[in-house]
Amino acid sequence: MTPDWSPSRPGREVVVRGPVGVPWGGVSRLLRYEVHRWPGGTVADAVTAIGGARCLSEDRAVALRLLALVPRFPALTWGRDELGTGDMWCSNSLTAWLLALSGHDLTAVRPPTGTRAPGWSAGLQVAGPGPLVLPVVDRRP
Repeated sequence: MTPDWSPSRPGREVVVRGPVGVPWGGVSRLLRYEVHRWPGGTVADAVTAIGGARCLSEDRAVALRLLALVPRFPALTWGRDELGTGDMWCSNSLTAWLLALSGHDLTAVRPPTGTRAPGWSAGLQVAGPGPLVLPVVDRRP
């Protein structure tokens, strides 16, 4: 998830756009976010993650389910609580929503000590109680 005004890169598929701050904000690129999905994509700031990056699964089917879900992410207003979850919608919501619906075990997932994850509970609440079943599509050549 990035601001819409960030430089586009070849092969970096934008699959969802949503407003930032106010629901009508999506009409302007300055008040819009993008959700990307692309082969071989990386998280540029993963090395600076507090507590380090964590592997939650090595199951290929779970990973493919997660990737299939990305275009279905609800484009709610970033920084707001439009659904009354008690938490704002943000990149943590995206992460929680994708992990929960793709079938990852999140029972032991907690923010690093001394930190919090705003938006995480909103993503979990919107995801609902169980994994969403989608067909697994293997796009290997």
